[in-house]
Amino acid sequence: MDTYDTADSDYHPMLRRLIKLGLFLLVQGIAVILVACVALLVSFEPGWSATSEQASLLQPGDARSGSLLLKDDGATVEAIRLGIDVDINVSGPTLRARVTQVFRNPTRNWVEATYVYPLATNGAVDTLKMVVGDRVIVGDIKERQQARVIYEQARRQGQKAALTEQERPNIFTNSVANLGPGETVLVQIEYQEPVHQSGNEYSLRLPLVVGPRYNPAPIVQSVDFRQDGSGWGATHSDPVPDRDRISPPLLDPASNAPVNPTSITVHLKAGFALGEVKSHHHAIKVESPDNMTRVVTLADGTVPADRDFELTWKPAAEKAPSVALFHERVGDADYLLAFVTPPGAEASTRKSLPREVVFVIDNSGSMGGTSIVQAKASLTYALSRLQPNDRFNVIRFDDTMDMLFPASVPADAAHVGDATSFVSALQARGGTEMVPAMRAALTDKLADTGMVRQIVFLTDGAIGNEQQLFETITAMRGRSRVFMVGIGSAPNTYLMTRAAELGRGAFTHIGSVEQVEERMRGLFAKLENPAVTGLSATFSEARADVTPAIIPDVYRDEPLVLAARLDRLAGSLEIKGRVGDRPWSVTLPLQNAAEGKGLSKLWARRKIGDAEAARSMREMTPEDSDKAILAMALDHQIVTRLTSLVAVDKTPSRPEGMPLQLSELPINLPAGWDFEKVFGERPNVTPTQLRERHADAHDQPAARRPAPVVPDAIRLPKTATSAELKMITGLILIVLALILFVFNRRRPLLTDAA
Repeated sequence: MDTYDTADSDYHPMLRRLIKLGLFLLVQGIAVILVACVALLVSFEPGWSATSEQASLLQPGDARSGSLLLKDDGATVEAIRLGIDVDINVSGPTLRARVTQVFRNPTRNWVEATYVYPLATNGAVDTLKMVVGDRVIVGDIKERQQARVIYEQARRQGQKAALTEQERPNIFTNSVANLGPGETVLVQIEYQEPVHQSGNEYSLRLPLVVGPRYNPAPIVQSVDFRQDGSGWGATHSDPVPDRDRISPPLLDPASNAPVNPTSITVHLKAGFALGEVKSHHHAIKVESPDNMTRVVTLADGTVPADRDFELTWKPAAEKAPSVALFHERVGDADYLLAFVTPPGAEASTRKSLPREVVFVIDNSGSMGGTSIVQAKASLTYALSRLQPNDRFNVIRFDDTMDMLFPASVPADAAHVGDATSFVSALQARGGTEMVPAMRAALTDKLADTGMVRQIVFLTDGAIGNEQQLFETITAMRGRSRVFMVGIGSAPNTYLMTRAAELGRGAFTHIGSVEQVEERMRGLFAKLENPAVTGLSATFSEARADVTPAIIPDVYRDEPLVLAARLDRLAGSLEIKGRVGDRPWSVTLPLQNAAEGKGLSKLWARRKIGDAEAARSMREMTPEDSDKAILAMALDHQIVTRLTSLVAVDKTPSRPEGMPLQLSELPINLPAGWDFEKVFGERPNVTPTQLRERHADAHDQPAARRPAPVVPDAIRLPKTATSAELKMITGLILIVLALILFVFNRRRPLLTDAA
C-alpha cells in the first residue's frame, strides 16, 4: 500500500501537467483559428469609417452608373464623379490639346482626389489651370520635389491646390486637395504634340485609359560582408519602384458600368484639301465648313474612357505632300519642323535579300478577350507572307516562354503549317515577362549568314518595367531590327515607340480584327523593302541644334521628322541618304517654311527624349542626363519626370481642424480586356484591396498565383501559424494522459490479483 501511495503521489502532478499542457495547446490552436475567422470576416466588411482613407466600390446589385461610394455616418453617398472634356486643335503638322477634368465632391467631408490618366507619348504638357467658382488659378512649372512640397504645404493649410506629375511619358497623376462639401473643381491641362504621318495618311491618337501593368517582383539578394560569414546584408533591386503610382484601382466591367464619361471635339485644319476623315474605334459626326477644315465630335456625345480615340485623315489628292517645312519664332531663336518622305526604291532596282524573321507573341492574361484574337490573326497573316528563301521562328510568352523551333527554320510549307497550328492553339494566361522573350529573340544564332534579321514583337506592352526592356534591346540588338506591333484598345505606346527607336525598326498599332490585314500589309511593306539609310542633315548658313542628333533609318512611306533650333532663318536645309543602293538628296530653302505653332515645345520635348535615350544606351551618365532634362524642362516650361505643374489658391478654404479624406478614383478596364484573365474571379473589394490584389496578380507568375476564389465559398487564410499542429499535439497529449490514468487505476487491481 505504501508503494502504491508513493507512486500515486508522483503520478497525479505529472498527469495534471500533461492534461493542462494538452488543453493549453488545444485551446491555443482553436483560438488562432477563431482569430483568423474574425479577421476574414473583417476583411470582407465593405464599410468605410472616418479613420479610413479609402472608399468602397458600389455593390453589383446597386450599380447604376459605375460610381464610387463613401459611407459617411452610416449613410452611403455617391463619391466624386469624374467627367473629362477634350478639345483638340490640329494646325498642319501639330496639334494642341486641352483636357478638362471635373472633380465633384457630393459628401459632407473635405476630400483630396487623385486620378491616374494617360496622355500622348510625344506630348509636351505645359499648362495647368484650376477653376474654382469664378476664380482661375494658373499653375507653374517647378522641379518635381519642390512642386510636391508646395502642394503638401497648401494641402495642410486648407488651400485648394492641384498637382500634375509625370509617372511615365504617357502616364500622369492629377492630385486635387481640399475639395469642400458639394464643391466642383475643374482642372485643365494643355499639351502640344506632332501629327503622325504614314504614307498618304495622317493621324492623331488620344489615349483614354491606363491599362493594368504587370510589375515583376523586387529582387532580393543576400551578400556576405565577412569572410567567416558571420555578417551579411540584403540588397533590394526593384524593377518598378513606382508600381503604386502607375497602378490605379480598376472597376470590374461585369459588375460596374463604365465611368469617366468623356466628350471629344477635334478642330481639324490640315493645310490641304481633305479627303476621307475616319475614326476607327468610335462613332463620330463630321462637319465640313470648307474643303480644308473639319469639325469632328462624338456621335453619342460622350463615351466611357475605356479605349483610345484614333482619328485619321487623307488629302483629297491621290498623294500626300512629300516635303513640308514649318517655322516659329520664339524669343531670339527660330524653331524648325521638317517632314520629308524619301521615295521608295523601284521594284526593278530592289535586291530581294533573304530574311530571318523572329515572331514574338504575347499570350499573357492582359491579352485575354479580343486582344489575343487580334494578335493571333496578325501573326497568322504574317506567317502567310513569308517567302521561300526566308527563315523564321516563333516565340510565345506569358510568365513562361516557349520557342517553337530550337533555331530559325526555312519558311517552307511544313514549317509554316506547324507554326500556324502552334499559334492557333495559344490561350491568354499568366503574367507578362517580356524581357526574357526579347532576350531570346535578339540572340543571333545565324550571324554569319548575311541574312537581314528582323524581330516582329506583338504585345499590348502592359508592363511597368519598360526600362529593363530598353536596356536589353540596347545591349543585344546587334544587327537585328525590332518592329513593334501594338495590340488592343489601349496599348502602351511609350514602350512601343521607344523599343522601335532603340531597335532601329518601326511601330504599328492594331486596335481591331478589321485592321489586321491593312496594318500588317503596311508593316510588311516596311519589312520587305530596304530602309533609307545613311541620312544626314546640313544647314547651309544657320547654326542649328538638330534633334534627333543621330538621324535614324526610315522605312517605306515613313517621313523623316526633324526638329531644329536655329540662330536665324536663312539659307537652306539639305538632306542626304541612300534609297536601297542609290544615293538620294533634297534641298529645302528655309524662307519657304510656313508658319507653325508650338514648335519650340516639340523641339524641347524631342531633346528630352534624346537625353532619355542616351541614358538608356549609356551614352550619358544618369547625372548628366538628368541635368540636361531638368534644364530643358525649366527653360521651356514642360512637365517631365523631373518637373511638375502646381497650382495653389492662396485663400484657405478648409476650416482649420476639419479632417481631409483621400478619395482614390478608379478607372475602367480597357475595352476588350478579360477581367478574370488579368485578376481571376473575385468578390467586390475596396480600392485598397483591389490595388493589392491587382499587384499580387501582376507580380506573381501563373504557377505561383493563387487559384481564383469562388464567390459563394469562403476560404480560411493560410497563415504562418501552427494552429493545426497545436490542436493535434494537444489532443494527443490529452488522450495519452487518459490512457495513463486508466492504466494507473488498473495497476493495483492487477497487483492484488497476482
